[in-house]
Amino acid sequence: MRQPLLTHWRDRNAQRRVWHIALPLILSNISVPLVGLVDTAVIGHLDAAYHLGAVAVGSTLFTFVLWATGFLRMGTTGFAAQACGSGDGNALRRILLQAIWLAVLISLLAWLFQTPLLNLGLHYLQSSESLLEQARAYFQIRLFSLPAALANFVLIGWFIGAQNSRVPFAMLLTVNLTNMLLDLLLVVGLKMGVEGAAWASVCGDLLGLLLGLALLRPTLRQYPGVFDWARALRLKGAAPLLRVNRDILIRTLALQLVFYLLVVQGAQLGDDVVAANAVLLNFLLITSHALDGLAHALEALGGHALGKRDKRTLVRVLVITTVWSLLLSLVFVVAFAFGGGLLIRLLTDLPDVRAQAQQYLIWVAVMPLLTVWSYLLDGLFIGASRALAMRNTMLLALACYLPLAWALQGQGNHFVWFGFLTFMALRSLFLGGWFVWLWRTDRWMPAS
Repeated sequence: MRQPLLTHWRDRNAQRRVWHIALPLILSNISVPLVGLVDTAVIGHLDAAYHLGAVAVGSTLFTFVLWATGFLRMGTTGFAAQACGSGDGNALRRILLQAIWLAVLISLLAWLFQTPLLNLGLHYLQSSESLLEQARAYFQIRLFSLPAALANFVLIGWFIGAQNSRVPFAMLLTVNLTNMLLDLLLVVGLKMGVEGAAWASVCGDLLGLLLGLALLRPTLRQYPGVFDWARALRLKGAAPLLRVNRDILIRTLALQLVFYLLVVQGAQLGDDVVAANAVLLNFLLITSHALDGLAHALEALGGHALGKRDKRTLVRVLVITTVWSLLLSLVFVVAFAFGGGLLIRLLTDLPDVRAQAQQYLIWVAVMPLLTVWSYLLDGLFIGASRALAMRNTMLLALACYLPLAWALQGQGNHFVWFGFLTFMALRSLFLGGWFVWLWRTDRWMPAS
């Protein structure tokens, strides 16, 4: 068994294909948490902890809406990769139009129901009135960029599926550099506070969308076909995409519920604790976005192999991405263990928040070794458009986590993080078990 795995690892052509997609995405993905770091550093140096807590709460609520629609990226990637693998240019265009139309409809619904959504999100937070007021302002401003943010999801997923990682690299870099520069201008220069951080994000999303649309044509030329606008707007023939998106939506809502509970449980322990947890979540963002670069490569190449019914290529890509992901996760463990304290000091100069974050640093230092599996497995299942399995395993992990979270209420922030890491381990365990069963019973790769 060892020799075949080693043979797959030594395949230089496969290594080049993986890194051709993964490296630009890792570099661009790292810019996403860098925005969070800049947000946290800029807001964290204001005069009170509630400013940082407000950005944490407001951005969590917006991220809940945004990542609840993460199916727009994930579902698009799998179908686009399979369309490219089979050389179907018409299907590639139809998937793009249908996903963007869904993004527009979702944005309209979010705007329509923004008030009850916001009231529900803030209802369970036992925080200061100043924090809640600032969080409300942040969320309402960020909603202006929701259509652009969702369309960016679609374009990034579509380009990854087409094995073009350079455009997502350029888009994400544009979004995040704009965000960081405007953070400094609006928050530090113009003293706009939390609202300045929100407007910086809005401008970044809009510029990223314009760039992505401008760079569509070269990829479309590689796969000749025609745009059937009428069929796409009626969503005719979109049942597979809608079905996958439905299951990914349920899966993502369950995941976002866990993140929301992390914020709520921290908020119940005080403004300093919720601010410290906001600082520590940046460690998770750095890890997840870097490792997602390799997971995206697995999505694109795995989906392409599935479209060609090429089992050997799928195994080769899976071996290469798994080994590199494990090595990268170990780098993060070492970096956080020895450099985590310095990063905390860079992010905030509030003594109480620093002390709280340092106290719970151990949890995010070991987190990469637990979370790496879920990122890889998500990439594998997204490339195969197997959203039902992702949904069911996520719900099973949530069902196990909720009683644990309830039992640990009031036990302190260490137990909040313990519960969160337990959930992340469970979702990896359940999804990995499902894949092993499908593979051993020859249900993963359809026959030629």
